Order: sequence, then structure tokens, then C-alpha cells
Amino acid sequence: MKTEEDKFKHEIDIFRTEVESGIQFFYMYLAFNSVLSKNKQALKIVNRTPLFWNTNVGALQTSFFIVLGRLFDQNSNHNVDRLIGVAQKHSDIFSAEALEVRKRAGSANAGEWINDYMKDVYVPTNDDFRRLRKYVSKYRKIYENTYRDIRHKVYAHKVLSNKADVHNLFARTNIREIQKLLIFLNRVHEALWQLFHNGRKPTLRAMKYSVSSIMKNVLAPEWQSRQIQELVVHETQKFFDILLSIPNKREQEKDRTLYRLKEQ
Repeated sequence: MKTEEDKFKHEIDIFRTEVESGIQFFYMYLAFNSVLSKNKQALKIVNRTPLFWNTNVGALQTSFFIVLGRLFDQNSNHNVDRLIGVAQKHSDIFSAEALEVRKRAGSANAGEWINDYMKDVYVPTNDDFRRLRKYVSKYRKIYENTYRDIRHKVYAHKVLSNKADVHNLFARTNIREIQKLLIFLNRVHEALWQLFHNGRKPTLRAMKYSVSSIMKNVLAPEWQSRQIQELVVHETQKFFDILLSIPNKREQEKDRTLYRLKEQ
């Protein structure tokens, strides 16, 4: 028999994997295109095997839209509303007493610090959950107005096959808007995770979402907090750095030919 805490931990863990998957798919797609738009040599390499790369880019795009639907559609088994609903229904798991039990169970020396720690613990109210639901409602409207039809009619089901109809749907999309949608979901996860594990007020804290700004900044060391969007963008960059560092056989042969000519 699952406890109330087990139910919440199960739900928030599924939500985390879904959100991270969506971010990985979309941000890798964006980072890939960003690298190719700025690096002619990388574009030249990719154009040597276009079918391979188009297949991967298409898979990323399809996967992103499928996941986005699972996170926002209210008939989905593990959407953002269900996560907040489970948290609100079993709000006793966020009590100071429940948190102290979890903290003591996870630390051998809890007796040395737990009393001071518990002084700053926040216990949520229904207003906190209502505030989160308002944010969810705002972002769901964006999803429903622009992205749900793409998900349902183009990727999940082939309702639309006319190129003009598909183009009209995509013409309404906005990359910055999609980034904000995904990062909002990550912020919801972070807020509820911090509430459950650390007793922090469920505030939607700022997170980096712009690919261009992420690319410009150095990736933080492992001991610092690093978001999944930062990791996937920097790993995509690193992949192309490695790819471009591999010697080109044709160029190597030219160099050897020039060397032999100089020797003669």
C-alpha cells in the first residue's frame, strides 16, 4: 500500500522525467540549428549526410510535441494539473512534522542541526496551490491556442496532410514562447520539489531559457546548480567541437601531397 508521500514522490518523479525529456528534445533541436547557422564548417559536414541529420532533427521535433501534450492535456495521466492536485490533496506531507521526519531519516547527524533548520520551514496553504494553478491555466491557454493542434493533428495523429494547412499552424508558433512554456514546467517541478524536500515556499524561481544566452555563458561546474536546458545546449556544442576537431581525410591527403611537392 502506497503512502501519501509515496504517491507524491511517484507523481513528481514522472513529471520530472517528462519535463526533462521535453526540454532535451527541444533545446537540442534549437542548439543544433544555432550551431549550423553560425558555423559553415559544421554545416558542410552535416550536408554530407543530410538524411541522417534530417531524421534526427525530425525525431526531436516530433518527440517534443508529443511530450508537450502529455504535460498540458488534462486527459493525460500525468499532466501538470495532476501533480498539483496530488500535492494539494495530500498537503499533510508538507507539514513541518512530516518534513522533520524525512530530514531525520536522511541524515545521521540530524540532531545537531535540525532544530535550527526547522525554524525557517514553510508550510503551504491552499492559496499557494491556487496560485500555482493560475499560472498553469495561463500557460495552458498558450498551449491550447497555438500548439495543441500541431501536437494532435500533425504529430500524434495525421489529421492534416495538406502542406498549406500544416504551414498555417506552424506560422503561429514562437520559439521564445515555447522555451518559456517548457521552463515554466521545470520551475513548477523545482518549486514543489523544494517544498517537499526542503520546506521552501513554492515560488517559481527564475531559470535561464534563451539558447543564445546559454551558449554565451560557460557551463557551471558540477557542484553548482545546473539546469537540464544548460546541459543539453552545451553538450550539443561540445559534440560539434569534437566533430570539427576530427581530421578530414581529404584535407590530410592534400597536406601530404603539398609536403611531398615541397620535398621534391
